[in-house]
Amino acid sequence: MHHVVIIGCGFGGLAAARELARADVRITLIDRSNHHLFQPLLYQVATAGLSAPAISAPIRSILADQRNLTSLMAAVTDIDVNGKAVTLEDGTRIDYDYLVVAAGSTHSYFGHDEWAPLAPGLKTLEDAFDIRRRILMAFEYAERETDPAKRAEWLTFTVIGAGATGVEMAGTLIEIARHTLSGEFRKIDPHAARVVLLEGSERVLGAYPADLSEKARLQLQKLGVDVRTSSRVTDIDAECVRYTDAAGEQRLASRTVIWSAGVAASPLGKALGVPLDRAGRVQVSPELTIAGHPEVFVIGDLAAAISDGKPVPGVSPAAKQMGRVAGRNILHRIAGTALESFQYRDYGSLATIGRKAAIAMVGKFKFSGYAAWLFWLFVHVYFLIGFRNRMLVMSDWAWAYMTFKRSARVISTLVPDHPVDANGERKPVEAARD
Repeated sequence: MHHVVIIGCGFGGLAAARELARADVRITLIDRSNHHLFQPLLYQVATAGLSAPAISAPIRSILADQRNLTSLMAAVTDIDVNGKAVTLEDGTRIDYDYLVVAAGSTHSYFGHDEWAPLAPGLKTLEDAFDIRRRILMAFEYAERETDPAKRAEWLTFTVIGAGATGVEMAGTLIEIARHTLSGEFRKIDPHAARVVLLEGSERVLGAYPADLSEKARLQLQKLGVDVRTSSRVTDIDAECVRYTDAAGEQRLASRTVIWSAGVAASPLGKALGVPLDRAGRVQVSPELTIAGHPEVFVIGDLAAAISDGKPVPGVSPAAKQMGRVAGRNILHRIAGTALESFQYRDYGSLATIGRKAAIAMVGKFKFSGYAAWLFWLFVHVYFLIGFRNRMLVMSDWAWAYMTFKRSARVISTLVPDHPVDANGERKPVEAARD
């Protein structure tokens, strides 16, 4: 029986596994976590709108009925394409006949990895928990602060990067400040909090047509977000963000910074020993295989795939489609029949901006505002894994819509009584956030 190893259980890896559900093959699915994550709603966990189980489900539960599949919770550290084997973090070596690499992507700080502890990105549940803690603790520290200038620093939230995640995060943050926390503090007015969205290019949501991009900017500003385009970040420290714009070097005092400016392919792509593009993605054939190894398929965010002469975007529908094609091509190769080329079908793009605000592009149709927001809600609930998840999300969203309250605002880590620095010296409590 042919052995298929799938690395990663994101949208692409899960689609490949399901495509092979009825095949006479043995599948080993390897993921560093034990759950499949619905990443488009991850920012909702980071902003306390949804709990983690609402957008995730155990891999073993999702694929429990697939008897030809074994799931392993492990990290793949190396791939030996010549020896047809992958190596796990404990040194275990697993042989394969066919390999599907769906390892996804990670944050890119454009050569400034030292910014990562100060400006976390959003890719995993752990990232979401960290960001949620930072956001909620910023208000707590502001409540305790007596210096107006330092209080303003805590109440200034900076989102770097105005792609879909950045826009969604900025819009939700302003809603938390203006509505969710209203009346809950005694020394501060959460309504006074600022949300600044920094974007290096000339407009927000650059992947969308210019007219929709402009509508998104206007909706953000209407919500209260301070949108600053053509603003390139040059430095980040614990107290401020420095950036350049048309007026020169600027300093923005802010103690809570969220990074959504760039992504890079998983470093696992380097282990394949084939050409990579500038973002570290693996260059694949039309059949999604790599040069010299027709038994190795690369899909999802890790693949630099081309369809109809255009690069395939790193979005979940593309990953699902790649996963299904990779699964079918494995069966074609086993049967000795011709492989199919990957053709990306663009079903449209959606981005929510805030309450009753979104933009949508479906084929030739473009719309924004309340109608786009309702469409966004329907689409995301529809594609969630499992009936229970759909019910959780709908109930949480209905409650939030009627009350402006957010149900997942528990901070799980305690603040130390006397935080100390690396030298054992006491430091201000507000500096202990990391």
